Amino acid sequence: MRPAIGICTSLERAKWRVWDQRAALLPFGYITAIQAAGGLAMMVPPDPGLIEDPDELLDRIDGLILAGGADIDPASYGAAPHPKTTGTVPERDRSEIALTRRAIERDLPVLGICRGMQLINVALGGTLLQHVPDVVGHEDHRRNAGTFENSDHAVRLEPGSLAERAASEELHGTKSHHHQGVDQLGEGLVITGRSTLDDLPEAVELPGHRFVLGVQWHPEADEKSRVVGALVEEARSAALTD
Repeated sequence: MRPAIGICTSLERAKWRVWDQRAALLPFGYITAIQAAGGLAMMVPPDPGLIEDPDELLDRIDGLILAGGADIDPASYGAAPHPKTTGTVPERDRSEIALTRRAIERDLPVLGICRGMQLINVALGGTLLQHVPDVVGHEDHRRNAGTFENSDHAVRLEPGSLAERAASEELHGTKSHHHQGVDQLGEGLVITGRSTLDDLPEAVELPGHRFVLGVQWHPEADEKSRVVGALVEEARSAALTD
């Protein structure tokens, strides 16, 4: 039986055919990456019930992926919004923060991708840089909004880290699309990957746990990437041993 991988969706206004409604959305690349690695993808929309009882979902999955998407509401980490912080969905934030904290308590494998890395940091008490260009002085982490074209840059991963093992190399080519990033680290997290462009943190992990990894890039957009597969394999192992 394939390991069940819960992956959190965005909540967006969407148009299709004659309809214009709110929709729980996820780029299909996430789904195909999970399936290609041998996992069963289960989309998880924002759900107020999961804030009160995250185990209702976590009892049914073997691993959790926090996907990319909208900026996280700065109120989640006690900050006022920057002018460039837009499109926040607090109900999504609350649901995912509750799931993340409880998944970590249960030692369930967790992978955060782009926004998901930032979400892990916020869930553990960290803060975010709300507009990376203000700090690094360039737009190279999101060169073309809405596409991964010409978005490649390298990340240097710490030897022996979970990030290095997941990527299977220390100097890892990545596809990037973000304007926010990690500022103050959440409790227990360590930085194990930095951009070769400017030393911006691009991988964080939580030592002492089975698999808690955040990556600032998009492995689901790279057919050669092994990162999503590493999460699926850890979830498979967890399902067999728990």
